[in-house]
Amino acid sequence: MTTRWLTPKEQRAWRAYIAASHLLEDAIDRQLQQDAGMPHLYYSILATLSEAPDRRLRMTDLAEGLKITRPRLTYAVTRLEKDGLVRRESCQWDKRGSIAALTDEGMAEVERAAPGHVETVRSALFDRLTEEQVGQLEEISRAIAEGLQTDTGDEVPWRRRSSPSCS
Repeated sequence: MTTRWLTPKEQRAWRAYIAASHLLEDAIDRQLQQDAGMPHLYYSILATLSEAPDRRLRMTDLAEGLKITRPRLTYAVTRLEKDGLVRRESCQWDKRGSIAALTDEGMAEVERAAPGHVETVRSALFDRLTEEQVGQLEEISRAIAEGLQTDTGDEVPWRRRSSPSCS
């Protein structure tokens, strides 16, 4: 197979994307660590649960929504559980699965952290873009995500199992 090297224009776009995504993730992570004492992933778990019906989601659905592996989610939920922010429950319709439920303390933490998080996302990303660019960002991001999910099939992170887990 012949290597399809990036053109100079593609190389510039790739490097700009890498720089922007790393700096954006760092800015969000720093803000959440400073204001809420938690990494971005933990906040994302809490925020996702806060928007779910009854503030509960099956662990596999939560992993899929966050685009992470089930072992990584299990580790994070265990930490959040120790802090009293999340509780695990048995899945009534599937004995092999479990549910992550946001506690009242977890909801309070989301409500406390959300304003600073949203301000950081707004100032670091959206305030730098025009309305047209926001639409383009959504379109480009969706095309990449859908393409990768289709191309990788069962190898998407939330279906990968690096260790036995009852998620």
